[in-house]
Amino acid sequence: MSNIKFQNAINKIPQAVPPIWFMRQAGRYHSHYQKLKEKYTFEELCKQPELAAETALGPIQDFDFDVSILFSDILFPLEALGLGLKYNPGPQLNPLLLDVDFNSLKPLEEAVEFMQFQRQAVMATREVLPKDKSLIGFIGGPWTLFTYAIEGAHKGHLTAAKTNLPLFEKFCSHMIPLLKENIRLQLEGGAEVIMVLDTASGELSSYQFEKYIKPQIKDLVSEFQGKVAYYGKGTVARHYETLNDCGFAGFGFDHRWNFAHLPANLKQGFFQGNFDQTLLFTDPKDFKNVLLDYLKPLQEMSIEDRAGWVCGLGHGILPKTPEENVRTFVQTVREVFRD
Repeated sequence: MSNIKFQNAINKIPQAVPPIWFMRQAGRYHSHYQKLKEKYTFEELCKQPELAAETALGPIQDFDFDVSILFSDILFPLEALGLGLKYNPGPQLNPLLLDVDFNSLKPLEEAVEFMQFQRQAVMATREVLPKDKSLIGFIGGPWTLFTYAIEGAHKGHLTAAKTNLPLFEKFCSHMIPLLKENIRLQLEGGAEVIMVLDTASGELSSYQFEKYIKPQIKDLVSEFQGKVAYYGKGTVARHYETLNDCGFAGFGFDHRWNFAHLPANLKQGFFQGNFDQTLLFTDPKDFKNVLLDYLKPLQEMSIEDRAGWVCGLGHGILPKTPEENVRTFVQTVREVFRD
């Protein structure tokens, strides 16, 4: 019960046609999701396993992506620890971390019990997915969760988070054990790989990343060698050498990185991305040519050099993206790289 192209990418087995997966492929741009939102709240779609599975299945049926992902949200571990979280419609956190006594945060056992709905959602999703599709899970990166916990949903320039960096280690003493159990419960539910989505880590200097972030993510992945992948907007391209020894299953790159220049020492796992998601708003009559321009350097690579490529976007698909262009993307990639 897995997609052979995705498994080949994880194991860096050369292949002509890459697997295709979009971050946020089950989301606001999609008419399937919009119809569900007419009946259910976002929290209901995430926390009721059958609804999470139905939401995740939609883009697989409509666009034939190779990989599905758990439909959920990165912020639920903050709620599990006792930081109030509501969606109205976007996330609202109250209280924030600076207003909380760390001793009042929920104990690990209680927080893990709260997160069991994700395990059940992974199981329900795997049950409804075609057997030739892969399923991945995800968690928020510790730094990204810290920025939300400190700043709230409207993070701006991360002033409060950056000026309270020494508090990050204390935050991680609670969050890293919970994220480890979060990874474990998703893997137990049937996820093949867990993506760490750490978008905000790209806002840090190299010194700050090395000092504060890398030790935490290295600890996070230590028990799950080859089962956890890492995405940080702008981060991986700058820090791939130092991240390469952490045991990740793969890395996600944003659109500012040219896959034709992948470092020779990026030997393990897959590399995911990195088409600029804003280009999906191109007029549909012109979109295929825009996509072909992006694909040309990858066509010129040998299948050995592009072994491990998971074709997708540099970040999440945006609201109001034309569904016609999503369909064209999937079809064109398979036409260009057909066996």
